[in-house]
Amino acid sequence: MLKQLINELNQLVNLEKSKVYVRLFKTWKGEYGEGDVFLGLTVPQLRIVAKKYQEISLDEVKKLLVNKIYEYRLCALIILRFKYEKENIEKNKEKIVNFYLKNTKYINNWDLVDLSCRYILGNWLLNKNRQLLYQLTKSKSL
Repeated sequence: MLKQLINELNQLVNLEKSKVYVRLFKTWKGEYGEGDVFLGLTVPQLRIVAKKYQEISLDEVKKLLVNKIYEYRLCALIILRFKYEKENIEKNKEKIVNFYLKNTKYINNWDLVDLSCRYILGNWLLNKNRQLLYQLTKSKSL
């Protein structure tokens, strides 16, 4: 299933937009997005693909998330958000939150944070101790 998802994303490549994204997302040496590669896909396109593949396993989500291709990572986070929002069992939500927190080094720019953090971590912490949130705000990591 992961191979199909990747093939579908690769078929949507837009080289003109990818050139714009490279400048927008600070990908030069020493910048927070250094080394990121862009396919030039839009968020609406990614949401459509993510919705079709939201049942992939967390192991498959991880394979997308560790990739240098930005859209693979964004698609992984959208899928993770869908999984979290669909889940009714608190223990399973916690598993998704822990997965998210263990992989924050791959969530390396403002866009990835904005499109995932408040829906997963923010929702999780809504009625819980927010000490974790305070720790994260002191982090030097985006």
